[in-house]
Amino acid sequence: MTPHPRTDTPWDGPAPAARKLARSVRGPVLIAGDDDYDTERVRYQTFQPHAPALVVGAVDAEDVRLAVEFGAAHDLPVGVQATGHGPARHAGTGVLISTRRMNEVRIDPVSRTARVAAGTVWQQVVDAAAPHGLAPLSGSAPHVGAVAYTLGGGLGLMARRFGYAADHVRRLGVVTADGRPRDVDADHEPELFWALRGGRDNFGVVTTMDIGLMPVERLYGGALYFDGSRAEEVVNTWLHWTTGVPEDMTSSLALVPLPDLPPLPEPLRGRYVVHVRIAFLGGPKEGEHLIAPLRALGPRLADTVRVLPYTESGTIHNDPVPPAAYTGTNAMLSGLDESAVRDVLTLAGPDSPVTGIVEVRHLGGALGRAPRPTNSVGNRDAAYLLAVLNRVTPATADGVRAAHTRLTDALKPLTTGRSLNFLYGANATADQVAMAYSPDDYRRLRRLKAEWDPANLLRINHNIPPA
Repeated sequence: MTPHPRTDTPWDGPAPAARKLARSVRGPVLIAGDDDYDTERVRYQTFQPHAPALVVGAVDAEDVRLAVEFGAAHDLPVGVQATGHGPARHAGTGVLISTRRMNEVRIDPVSRTARVAAGTVWQQVVDAAAPHGLAPLSGSAPHVGAVAYTLGGGLGLMARRFGYAADHVRRLGVVTADGRPRDVDADHEPELFWALRGGRDNFGVVTTMDIGLMPVERLYGGALYFDGSRAEEVVNTWLHWTTGVPEDMTSSLALVPLPDLPPLPEPLRGRYVVHVRIAFLGGPKEGEHLIAPLRALGPRLADTVRVLPYTESGTIHNDPVPPAAYTGTNAMLSGLDESAVRDVLTLAGPDSPVTGIVEVRHLGGALGRAPRPTNSVGNRDAAYLLAVLNRVTPATADGVRAAHTRLTDALKPLTTGRSLNFLYGANATADQVAMAYSPDDYRRLRRLKAEWDPANLLRINHNIPPA
């Protein structure tokens, strides 16, 4: 594929260029110093956010097309952001497309599908699907953008039963690096369709996404909270328990230092806790029987497991909503034994020099089976995903990253790869991105990148360079 011909005038700086572009697009075009520039570029992640020359607040696919075309014409890298939970910041100039105004959801209850616009968050999809007895494969945090989450794989609350969210994408509307809008699916540009589902925004800016919905109205779900002093016992019990649960059970565990703040229930404030999260698709009696070994661990600080409508599924993880400055990384693991658990607690637990949030998600089940049609989501043989996350300041960032490296180095013998969606912050390396895929798939992605974006225009991301 040949690059889009560049016929525009040379780059003459952000202010004149913004004025030119603003005459064409419907949404705002902003530069540093404009009143809404920081609001548009700094979203959920406040540490090292995007610092583009221009921000285009796109309201439709045509605005996206014009922004991509503008970047190509001026040799400016292009990035895209909806909620900004996991930006990979580009150090130089560029064009950032903000899609948060593109937030339409349309449900087709007959085909059990949803059409989701680029800036839509999961709670919007959940709420729109619920009256039809349907639910999307949304994640733990309902305020996360649905499209980027899905294009990165999408590890949700029903993942062991239904697989990755990317496995249930039916169609994508996308603007490719040549500035052309396209509709892609298994029959139309199947190679591009394969790459986008797992390769995120390396191959185009997705404007709409058609996804399959599940016939789910409620879960037996919630959380068990234990005091952090019992972390080793609880973690090992949970790990053993996961080896015998059915695919209808998706669970995770987190070690969390909680702040002493009024929004938290009194028993949890200011404590280091072990937070076990449960999402079961069967009935409550079977669910109670399944989690009985966890409740048998004894006293709990809180126990919220119950039958709950899927519209309240965000309460299971209860992820924080306010923006924050953080960084984090992850490892996909073949397993976790008691020795590895001790290493994790030593390096990232309550008595470690750098204490953060450590989360382990149970994988397997449908996550381990390739969908039809296939996609580029990697590491399907992993049994667990371990992620670590810390709040940071410029003064503490280097120390936190060094602590994360010590943890991932200790887990190398068990590591099968990385998850793209859990590479938080601006410092993911090229090797870490490559580890999100099998070697063969990564080579295939690089070849497709050379075909669809030979100039690597779309590089303000966890970048896959052209071969």
